[in-house]
Amino acid sequence: MDIQEQLRTASPKEVRAAIRNKSFTGGTAGLGGGFIQGNLAILPAEYATDFLRFCQRNPKPCPLVGVSETGDPILHTLGDDVDIRTDVPQYKIFENGNLIEQVDDIQEYWRDDFVSFILGCSFSFEDALMMDGIPLRHIIQNKTVPMYRTNIQAVEAGPFKGEFVVSMRSMTVKDAIRAVEITSRFPEAHGTPIHFGDPSAIGIEDVNVPDFGDPTEIKEGEVPVFWACGVTPQIAIRNAKPSICITHAPGHMLITDIRGAGAGREQFNTNLH
Repeated sequence: MDIQEQLRTASPKEVRAAIRNKSFTGGTAGLGGGFIQGNLAILPAEYATDFLRFCQRNPKPCPLVGVSETGDPILHTLGDDVDIRTDVPQYKIFENGNLIEQVDDIQEYWRDDFVSFILGCSFSFEDALMMDGIPLRHIIQNKTVPMYRTNIQAVEAGPFKGEFVVSMRSMTVKDAIRAVEITSRFPEAHGTPIHFGDPSAIGIEDVNVPDFGDPTEIKEGEVPVFWACGVTPQIAIRNAKPSICITHAPGHMLITDIRGAGAGREQFNTNLH
């Protein structure tokens, strides 16, 4: 059994420990079942207010789960000893909007003026879909969910602007309807789909060629179902061209100790001190 299979039944803290000690650096789909996974954006404090506004104006692709104190790498409200410098499997480093490096640890890059934003991820509701009997092909095949740029424009905030990115899961119409019901309980993880059916209606020319992630087969009798995706703020950040920014690599998320569907947050927070 490989490390990813071992971690499928592990607690979020155990998964983070494996990431921190570098024994696991892969994608986090299917891990931390029942707990919120988060997209990451780390920016210098001078950009934080505008980026916060961008998230508030675009809650479907950018559902805020947590924001750090300036310069503090420990995210106290999201888990037991969550260190944002080490607890994401793969990070991307951008300077002036250009990717300069992908790494598995950002301790050497950390600065006292950094603010970390954690945005809910659709991986958080996948466990609920599978528990209801809805198969997810990218997890079955151990792939990264396919993601696409669209023609849907986000609401601008300061220098942050760009198009929505969506993630796609193919399923039968019956399962798609049920998926809408299930994901409505996960507003912190993008909530309900924003589209299903014809990909060209949202500007996707070829659904078999994703912009990010891996292609997955759409079988006869299935429809593609599209959720707003946390890669959207990465596009906005690249357009804003901050002097430096750190994000997660697509599919490589922070797994928090916050239960999905909004359950458990108050209980966790009362046990923090």
